[in-house]
Amino acid sequence: MELYRGCDAPFIVTAPRDAEMIKYASNAFLAAKLSYVNEIADVCEAVGADVVQVVRGMGADKRIGPGFTEAGLGYGGPCLPKDTAALIHTAAAAGCDAALLRAVQAVNEGRIAAAVRKVERLVGRLAGATAGVLGLSFKPGTSDVRGSRAIPLIHALAAQGASVRACDPRADASRLDIPAEPACSVEEAAREADVLVLVTAWPEFKAAPWPAIRDLMRRPNIVDCRNLLDPAGMRRLGFNYIGMGRRAE
Repeated sequence: MELYRGCDAPFIVTAPRDAEMIKYASNAFLAAKLSYVNEIADVCEAVGADVVQVVRGMGADKRIGPGFTEAGLGYGGPCLPKDTAALIHTAAAAGCDAALLRAVQAVNEGRIAAAVRKVERLVGRLAGATAGVLGLSFKPGTSDVRGSRAIPLIHALAAQGASVRACDPRADASRLDIPAEPACSVEEAAREADVLVLVTAWPEFKAAPWPAIRDLMRRPNIVDCRNLLDPAGMRRLGFNYIGMGRRAE
C-alpha cells in the first residue's frame, strides 16, 4: 500500500487468488459486454434498427453505462482475449462449465466471418477482387497489433482469393506475417480497389478525403467495421456503405 500511496485509486486488501480473479473477471466482463453488443448489432440489422442509437439509449442507463458498447469486429488486443480464455481454462480445470464465457468467446470468433459476408454482399465473389484494409493496430493511438482483429480478417479475405492491401498510421504492415501488400496511405490502399474495409477507428480515416478516394477505387464499396463514418454522408458521396448493426437505407 505504501508503494502505491500516490495513486488516486481505492485500496482493496485481499487474498492473492481473489486478486487474480478480480483481474480475470474484470477483463472477461468487458469482453462479455462487447460480445453482447455485437449480438445486438446483428439483431438490429435483422429488424431494421440502428445499433448506434440503441447503445446510445442503453448507455444512458447508469447501471449499464456507455463504455465498451461499440459494435464491430469484436474484442482484441493483448488482454481481453487472453484473460477470457484463461478464465475459461481455470474454470474448466476446477470443474466449472463457464458456459456464458464460452459463448462470449464464440460470438467474438464469429465476427470475422460476419465481416467477410458483408464484403461479399457488396463485391460478390472475392476471387480476383482487391480489398483495402484500413487499420492494423488493435485500437487507435497505438502501433500494437497483438490480438488485432485486422490480422484474421486479412487472412480470411485472402483465403477467399482477394488481393489485400493494408495501411495503418502507425503499425507497419511490412513487419507482419500477413498476406497483404503494405500501403502507405488510404489513397494507396484504395487505388483500383473493389472494396475498403475499415478495421481500426483512427481519426485519420474519418478525416480522409473521401471524394478523392472514391474516384481512385474501381468500385466505391466500403464496409465500416467500426461504425466510424456517417452512413448517410458516405452514401451521398456515392459509396455503397455497410456498417455493423446500422440501418440499411
